Amino acid sequence: MTGTDVRIASGAYSAVVTPRGGALRQLRHADRDLVVAFGPEGGVPDYRGVICAPWPNRLKDGTYTYAGQSYAAQVNEPERGAALHGLAIHHAWEVVQAAADTVVLECRVPAGADYPGELTLNVTYSLSGDGLRGTVEAVNTGSLAAPYGVCPHPYLVAGPSPLDDWTLELPADVYLEVTPGRLLPMGMRKVDGDAFDFRSPRRLGQIKIDHAFTGVAWDGDGLARVRVWDPAGTGVELEWDAQWPWVQVHTGDKPVGPDRLGLAVEPMTCPPDAFNSGQDLVHLQPGQSHSAAWTIRAL
Repeated sequence: MTGTDVRIASGAYSAVVTPRGGALRQLRHADRDLVVAFGPEGGVPDYRGVICAPWPNRLKDGTYTYAGQSYAAQVNEPERGAALHGLAIHHAWEVVQAAADTVVLECRVPAGADYPGELTLNVTYSLSGDGLRGTVEAVNTGSLAAPYGVCPHPYLVAGPSPLDDWTLELPADVYLEVTPGRLLPMGMRKVDGDAFDFRSPRRLGQIKIDHAFTGVAWDGDGLARVRVWDPAGTGVELEWDAQWPWVQVHTGDKPVGPDRLGLAVEPMTCPPDAFNSGQDLVHLQPGQSHSAAWTIRAL
């Protein structure tokens, strides 16, 4: 199939998906955006909507050791000395299936000096009356075991008001402290009495967040939800299950240019720098697969 963007729709929902990073380029409910969209050409700003694999977030110095072998990935965040958001963002995605309400994209990550395994990644975006469901599956098609982690990277939009006026509900009681400059893991900290405690909904205000959270409160169906509301009465939620024990939340702060345009909410299978810490890392054996899903819906 071609590498052009694909539009899908179901009821009041519509979406545009692009082979650039396997990204969700646009998601709308009726006449409003649910994610920060971007244009049909050029790069993907701020990694909006991309699939981050085979690791999410930052890999310190782009280096790690696995099964006794050393690997080095491209440092694409030089100001922090990190390899950010994995390898799939550097490889081509192809639309392999498209229907009125569903699209499937595929990406192949080869083995090399930066990764021991060969991965085939598929992401499926499907719309229904319940919103947009994304599912990402990875298969290790190589001959060596490989480390694996993944996350989607949407920036949610609650409504027309500035982000500072939005209300956030985040059902997590632990967050990962990071170094001030490089945003690399330091240690776990409870949110009790902390500025990052959003277990009960409250206004974001001027707080700056770019942290991974865990200690997620699952409901009786094994699901968790981040909810964001606008004072105008609209909102959006992202729902995920225990396949993703972590969630990164980022208020979209930028040193220059337009910032705080949306709230990044990224379910993650592992924390930042997991290729070095080993925490919650998935170990894909040859022929083994891993699949995880999430849902975004209007409130």
